Amino acid sequence: MYLYLKALHIIFIVTWFSGMFYIVRLFIYNTEANNKPEPEKSILQRQFAIMIKRLWLGITWPSAVITLILGPTLWYQLLHFGLDSWLTVKLCFVGGLYAYHFTLHAIYKQEAKGIFKYTSTQLRIWNEVATIFLIAIVMLAVVKQTLSFAWGLLGLALLMILLMSAIKIYKMVRSKAPQN
Repeated sequence: MYLYLKALHIIFIVTWFSGMFYIVRLFIYNTEANNKPEPEKSILQRQFAIMIKRLWLGITWPSAVITLILGPTLWYQLLHFGLDSWLTVKLCFVGGLYAYHFTLHAIYKQEAKGIFKYTSTQLRIWNEVATIFLIAIVMLAVVKQTLSFAWGLLGLALLMILLMSAIKIYKMVRSKAPQN
């Protein structure tokens, strides 16, 4: 039974992350549609509103809840052997991931009301936060005690620098490309 629960937990983690990655892309497109002339703006924003609502409430939230339910059911075996430091650090990252999820929910509610507080560039940067959480959590879950804390932090810092550089390069390339 343990392996079935573990498989389901992984499946819902994947669908949850997929939802979080895609929802921010939809936020970006919705924000960019806000700058389009009418009637294009209204048409696009109506379609994005439908897509955002279905993704967020139909896939992402349920996946987050099921992940949260299944996670502790797997701990009984780990806790039997004692709570290792890698699991404590991983659970801190998972807590941060849920905090990130709640920030996405706040953006979801704002955009549903037609409030656009963030630029598309700010949302692109915010989208990469999920990437950092994904890498940190998977590395901790897979390599466990063999991962050096210092090397892990250095790796995450380098990843953040790489991601921010990629966003800057993308923005430069996009600003030079002809607009449709």
